[in-house]
Amino acid sequence: MNKKLIAALGIVPLILIAGCKKDFLDVPPQGQQAAEQFWTSEADATKAVNSIYANLRGWTEVAFAPIAIESLGSDDTETGSDPSDGSVPFMNTYNNFTVTSTQGQLSDFWNGRYQTINLCNQVIDNIPAINMDANLKARYIAEAKFVRAYEYFRLVRAFGDVPLRLHLPKDASEYNLPRTPKAQVWAAIEQDLTDAAGVLPKNYTGADIGRATKGAALALHAKVAMYQSKWTDVKNYTDQVIGLGSYSLFPNYEQLFRVPNEFNSESIFEINAKHVPGNCDASNSQYSQVQGVRSVARGGWGFNVPTADLSNSYEAGDPRKDATIIFRGETTPEGDLIPATVPNPMYNQKSYVPFKDPNNQDCTEGADQNIRVIRYAEVLLMNAEANNELGTSAAALSALELVRARARAGNNAILPPVTTTDKAALRTAIWNERRSELALEFDRYFDVVRQGRAATVFGPLGWKANKNEVWPIPQSEIDLSAGTLTQNPGY
Repeated sequence: MNKKLIAALGIVPLILIAGCKKDFLDVPPQGQQAAEQFWTSEADATKAVNSIYANLRGWTEVAFAPIAIESLGSDDTETGSDPSDGSVPFMNTYNNFTVTSTQGQLSDFWNGRYQTINLCNQVIDNIPAINMDANLKARYIAEAKFVRAYEYFRLVRAFGDVPLRLHLPKDASEYNLPRTPKAQVWAAIEQDLTDAAGVLPKNYTGADIGRATKGAALALHAKVAMYQSKWTDVKNYTDQVIGLGSYSLFPNYEQLFRVPNEFNSESIFEINAKHVPGNCDASNSQYSQVQGVRSVARGGWGFNVPTADLSNSYEAGDPRKDATIIFRGETTPEGDLIPATVPNPMYNQKSYVPFKDPNNQDCTEGADQNIRVIRYAEVLLMNAEANNELGTSAAALSALELVRARARAGNNAILPPVTTTDKAALRTAIWNERRSELALEFDRYFDVVRQGRAATVFGPLGWKANKNEVWPIPQSEIDLSAGTLTQNPGY
């Protein structure tokens, strides 16, 4: 849904749980379509699929809970903000691995994923019975499967075994599901992505730009395979994405994250957001607001800030350092002076929206900023890693060099080509490149865990083996399940 239409699309209420018997207090909300009158037309199908995309930019999808679960455990970020902010103490528990199962961001992350999965399941279960264009019907189901796979991917890497719900419950016996072994969850994710890639188009035009594509399904499938060390599959899926010819690296690394360059040549999938003047909740997100520069008008709350360790990790002269990190006292490329008095020495530049942006003047700071989920650069780095693991170092070096060449931007005095063909040395070079290229994009923590290096890299931060590979299952969910759900070891 492009920015012209997304403002008109709210989250469609699709709750299908039966309530108590009707009485004079049961007054239907004005303007809300009754559930029993839904799922009858192509227009209903469109509303339902649009609601999935709308939900992806919500608070539990892009704000505090994802920061806590998917970012703060890494060595790239720390809580930030200001000691006076009441959210700092509980966010710190993710930063230092002292979080307990009752902390609220765990349940927010859990419930946020399952809310979106529920919307996907409603589409997958109900659209087949609608009399509508067959090709559009198939595409809508494929879009829902892609998003469902994306949400289960986030769940399984965060918690391990999780309840796998692929259809709406038919009766009370199907509500309280136990945790499904993660191998089965991975398999379900891969099946959804296989199904989606077989149906979704290579690209869209007009109002449909931003929907899931074939390339998005293939790229996410490669990432899912990478987390399982299925290197032949990673190579296969990344080769297919490259072979589509639909993507190329955006020339300017810093600018590829700016609002005017959304859906650029490097974008494989991003979550769309649009600020609607006077309507602070309808279509924007708080992704940029919670990470924006603290104590600056039209800045933000200053959470999830870069660490000195990240800043020091870049190779000498790497332009990605200054394009990723806003430093206290600097003037941004867009002309914003960052006062020397702001609380934190560094902030996230990838989520930054210029303070004077015309759509940044009321309500939520940075509301226009899309969230980049999968970029072509990551596809190239996954391809490089797979080729190296499979022993084809020349192909690995070729893919790696494409990413480094874009970063050096014609300055041959920096970021020299990697030339080693030693498997271990090249693996380390690729991992280092992932850190520099993908910093602050919510992957570093799980990257290091899957690489088997967490005890070494995160140990000084408090990380413990045989515990912190996953986060605790929310205690509230265990309680609601009457013990059907079990806790992860060590929590």
